[in-house]
Amino acid sequence: MTTTFDVNMLRADFPILDRKIGNAKKLIYLDSTATAQKPTAVIEAMNEFYRRSNANIHRGVHTLAEESTAMYEKAREQVASLINADSPREVIFTRNTTESINLVAYTWGRENMASGDVVILTEMEHHSNLVPWQMLAEELDLVLEFVPVTDDYLFDMKAYRKLLLLEPKLVAFTQMSNVLGTITPAKEIISLAHEAGALTLIDGAQSVPHLPVDVQDLDADFLVFSAHKMLGPSGIGALYGKMDLLNAMPPFLGGGDMIKTVHLRSFVPNQVPYKFEAGTPAIAEAVGFGAAAEYLQNIGMEAVEAHEHDIAEYALERLEEIPGITVFGPSAENKGGVASFVMDGLHPHDIAQILDGEGIAVRAGHHCAQPLHEVCGVKATTRASFYIYNTKEEVDALIEGIYKVKEIFG
Repeated sequence: MTTTFDVNMLRADFPILDRKIGNAKKLIYLDSTATAQKPTAVIEAMNEFYRRSNANIHRGVHTLAEESTAMYEKAREQVASLINADSPREVIFTRNTTESINLVAYTWGRENMASGDVVILTEMEHHSNLVPWQMLAEELDLVLEFVPVTDDYLFDMKAYRKLLLLEPKLVAFTQMSNVLGTITPAKEIISLAHEAGALTLIDGAQSVPHLPVDVQDLDADFLVFSAHKMLGPSGIGALYGKMDLLNAMPPFLGGGDMIKTVHLRSFVPNQVPYKFEAGTPAIAEAVGFGAAAEYLQNIGMEAVEAHEHDIAEYALERLEEIPGITVFGPSAENKGGVASFVMDGLHPHDIAQILDGEGIAVRAGHHCAQPLHEVCGVKATTRASFYIYNTKEEVDALIEGIYKVKEIFG
């Protein structure tokens, strides 16, 4: 696969990549699955908001308030455009992916589920798409079922079809695993779920930053994702939901701006999306979120996907050259830019610490996916993850660093 952008020119948009780490080593950032670095366009959009237009939104008629409101709502339009939502009103700003899932669990879930109802999840899920359903299951006496991972680390479609015979109320699944990199067949999963009478929730924390995601083409009921993993700021995320579902759901949090009218003993909620955006929101962060969505659209998500596939494929080839290393996940054609691995006799934290001395930032641990690591038979992995600003030369540096780890530990 080929890219349609010059990665070396694009890297100039990311000032942090010029930083020196440790012993004057230039930063090689391979931890974008945890959080992505920010381009100047995002940084400057937020700075410009604070320099010129800072004010609260929806509550004033003065110039700054109107400018601030317009910037906030423009950001909603930019995010909606990235995922091809039918209307910007179908995009609700939250704090992050985790809050978005909790919002669905505590509003739609509580209204529509009862004792004995089934929720289908997968063994690949991040804790954020496990714990809210575990909590709701305990509260409402729900049944949680899990689609296993195949021997080659793919979504087990045969097992999924069998689970659908249980007539679940909801299927909640990751579109791309943050550990394995596995890209799940989201459109087919959703279609089969709808045939079984279930709604669907896609955890798009890893897919929206890295793949073309079209909620209308997927026929997604809910999609959740975070700004900080897609070049935007932390502290803000999004919930996409079909309008009829959002209109039927009760409010999540109570307070300012989520109301139309309030009396001493009652209130009438606001319209969607404001019904779910209680209190003063993260306005500057929304502006940054919108700028990040626009930045990615200007590159083109097909080009983003192609570049990352190229880098990931090369990384897998290089990693497989190293004796004593085991990489978890499917082959390159079925995964995103993630490579999680273990090395014989070495703890992932030791590997990450030595690589850091070489200026290489990777992740070590269970990556908020303990059950998946149990399935893989390990407690932790070292994870290198790639994004639009990474190069094959950086992969080569990672391989050299791993050989240095082997040399140090004999």
